[in-house]
Amino acid sequence: MQSTWQRSSSQCCAGWLSTSDRTGPEADRSAYGAGVTEPRGGPPIRRDLLRWAEALAGSARTGLGFTESLYERERYEEILHVAAEIRAGADALAGREVAAAALVDEWMDTVGRGVPGYITPKVTVGAVVGNDDGELLLVQRADSGLWLYPTGWADVGYSAAEVVVKEVREETGIECEVMRPIAILDGMRLGFTGIPLYSLVFHCQMTGGRLRAHPLECSDVGFFAEGHLPDDTVLPDQWADDAFAAIRGEPLEVRFDAPRNPAWRASEA
Repeated sequence: MQSTWQRSSSQCCAGWLSTSDRTGPEADRSAYGAGVTEPRGGPPIRRDLLRWAEALAGSARTGLGFTESLYERERYEEILHVAAEIRAGADALAGREVAAAALVDEWMDTVGRGVPGYITPKVTVGAVVGNDDGELLLVQRADSGLWLYPTGWADVGYSAAEVVVKEVREETGIECEVMRPIAILDGMRLGFTGIPLYSLVFHCQMTGGRLRAHPLECSDVGFFAEGHLPDDTVLPDQWADDAFAAIRGEPLEVRFDAPRNPAWRASEA
């Protein structure tokens, strides 16, 4: 079953959705990524082009990080140029002009040597936090004005659950206990990010603290009852039912993206 926990919007929130569209190699590539909103089905769409371009670029950069052969380096660099043309074409479909040569330069700057050069997806976490009244904790993003549950990048040195506790505390002032994971999602496959990204969403329970919005990242924070979410909440029809079911303690299977066969086929309806 395909998850509906995380889908796309033109401007949404960290690890779940996009706060800004990518307009060039220097544009923000934070946990928010770049939103993709095309429908599924039919021939390859922009989401497919983004996924294929990033997959080619990742494989080529990994190859550059391990090879000692000049011939192989030249082939991998050629693949990067092809990937950049695909990526630039995908951005053009969204009305954004990105120079393929600039993308190649950006990707080459990330090439490492050996294991540090092995390209893998970024990781973000999300926290569905409930209180004793069965309400859901939401934050209003300062950059977009949209509401969503707390989210952010996974930090080195922390487990995923530890990052969740830290993000909730930093963004909202609330202390929480992590109960269990409820979603493990591929951002590029579902179309809510323009960069390779896995999102880990956890159900949490408030244990203390008081509401206090992060002065830079959040305009407001609050707990909201089911059916009474703010008007600017991001696509609540696609995730709120499961969030409140988790808060009520109802049994929920962990959502994940089922394997495709073949893995590189275009998106389906």
